Amino acid sequence: MKSLNYLFVILGFAILSLSCEDYLDVQPKGTIGEEMLNTPEMVEKMIIAAYAHVEHDYEVQAAWWFSDLRSGDMYKGGGGVSDQAWGHDIEVSSTIQVTRAEFNTKWVRHYVAISRANNALARINNLTEAEYPDKIKRAAEMRFLRAFQYIQLKQIFNRVVWVDETMDEAQLLEESNVKYTSQELWDLIIADFRYAADNLPEDNLDVGRANKFSATSFLVKALMFAAYEQNEDYSVNNVNMDKMREVVSLVSWIQSRNRFILNDDFAKNFLYEFGTKGSTEVSESVFAVQSSINDGTPFGKLNMFSMLSYIVTPEYGCCGFRQPSQNLVNAYKTDPATGLPLFDNFNDNNAPQFQQGSDIDAHPEITVDPRLMHTVAFVDRPYKYDLTYLLPTSGIRDPQLYGYTMSLKEIETYNCTCYTAATFFRSSSLKRDLIRYAEVLLWKAEALIQLGELEEARLIINQLRTRAKNSTSRLIMPDGTPSAHFKIEEYPAAGWTRDYAWRALQWEVRLEMALEGKHGFDLTRWGVLGDVLNKYYEVEKIRRAQYMSNALFTKGKHEYFPIPNNQITYSKGLYKQNPGYDQ
Repeated sequence: MKSLNYLFVILGFAILSLSCEDYLDVQPKGTIGEEMLNTPEMVEKMIIAAYAHVEHDYEVQAAWWFSDLRSGDMYKGGGGVSDQAWGHDIEVSSTIQVTRAEFNTKWVRHYVAISRANNALARINNLTEAEYPDKIKRAAEMRFLRAFQYIQLKQIFNRVVWVDETMDEAQLLEESNVKYTSQELWDLIIADFRYAADNLPEDNLDVGRANKFSATSFLVKALMFAAYEQNEDYSVNNVNMDKMREVVSLVSWIQSRNRFILNDDFAKNFLYEFGTKGSTEVSESVFAVQSSINDGTPFGKLNMFSMLSYIVTPEYGCCGFRQPSQNLVNAYKTDPATGLPLFDNFNDNNAPQFQQGSDIDAHPEITVDPRLMHTVAFVDRPYKYDLTYLLPTSGIRDPQLYGYTMSLKEIETYNCTCYTAATFFRSSSLKRDLIRYAEVLLWKAEALIQLGELEEARLIINQLRTRAKNSTSRLIMPDGTPSAHFKIEEYPAAGWTRDYAWRALQWEVRLEMALEGKHGFDLTRWGVLGDVLNKYYEVEKIRRAQYMSNALFTKGKHEYFPIPNNQITYSKGLYKQNPGYDQ
């Protein structure tokens, strides 16, 4: 855990340097002593530094590498297999390597963020409420940020090291990543989110700060992951109904406060002009990564989630990664008569395959859920609703390998005031929602189905389908005609059995949240990632024979990534490798 010691070393250096001769016993210019850090003013700056690490990743560390790329929802894209080859390993599962530097980078970045939260929290604890009236609220924010980092580490690596603000350096060197069981780690994460939810105000003034709603929503998320109790091979052996009941109760409270709504148009969740303008604004955004340009820095704090997603044209520059899979595109097909999903035959290999706008035009008999056209960009269709700019074939970097579709939600148009060039790359200050109200409602629907309360779950799911049905005003061609053949309807009460409802819920989670960096994690918590990916690989080995031939998911191994080899070395073997990777 050397990465966690950097802050101790930096802060301790000034202290150690003062222990020489008496004539050096003055505060050197340009350094910060401990006593100077233990003030409300300095603590506030440390808190801002901790917030700066909310998804403070760069383009090859964004959440989609660790989730969407291992869910069947996307191809790596880019300039072939060797371009970010570690991503190719993730895509095919079978060649994931413990020595890849990117895994170590991900681990270190999250623990640096945790160290910032812990450092601020330790100093907050040393102040009295008289000295620091915001003490309880700020402590709750730091526990929220710590848990936020841990829930990501847990989703990616599973067995991680728990570090809190009470530990000194000696204790850090004794902590192992297998000290706690999986459920015990979830309990620690839940405790932090619960503290935050209990002690944060509903309005925390600044946009981007955690409040009672965001903390409660993340508590719900942690409960949903912890509820699916797993065996050592990551198969689910029990669903904790007490946690499901708490989820229903917590989401019902959120609903009762009328703080959030479903936007009337699905598109508004992914457009800069509809970003949250105030901390008390009623919107669908529960908690988001805030981005910026023209903020006094060279390039601003840009949306790194999207930086590699743009098409390769003069207007957008780079880089053609993150291409929606054919499987995902097909999942949006609907029955032309009922408007319901095609659960069983959506991905038939002999069915017409949508890849370009011409495919859509050639098959009017194929109807789709409108969310397809909000999520996936097609050649010869308006790019991000821009009627003056149709996606050109030349904008696809390697269509022979990865196809012609591109990801759409996270990008903004080049003529948006939020869009800018950052050296070689392009991106925008479009915020990225980490939790949308739609997802909160889906968690409640999921919990209700698990509890056998099927009708209320059906009504919730149908809210999202109705919103999708009404979200077509932007999905048009320059001549005003629809950009695809849309047909979507609500699930009827007839036939809404427990099994059917569960299948519909999982389907709705995929379509609603597609390519938002989450689906692979959901499949893991449900205990089905291996089954889903191996079934996916069977067809993709035909569609993408050039590079999918060796794709294989090993159950009991590939559900999580390997503990970085560097970290095991630094710990002198105290950390243990995840099952399967040490063979």
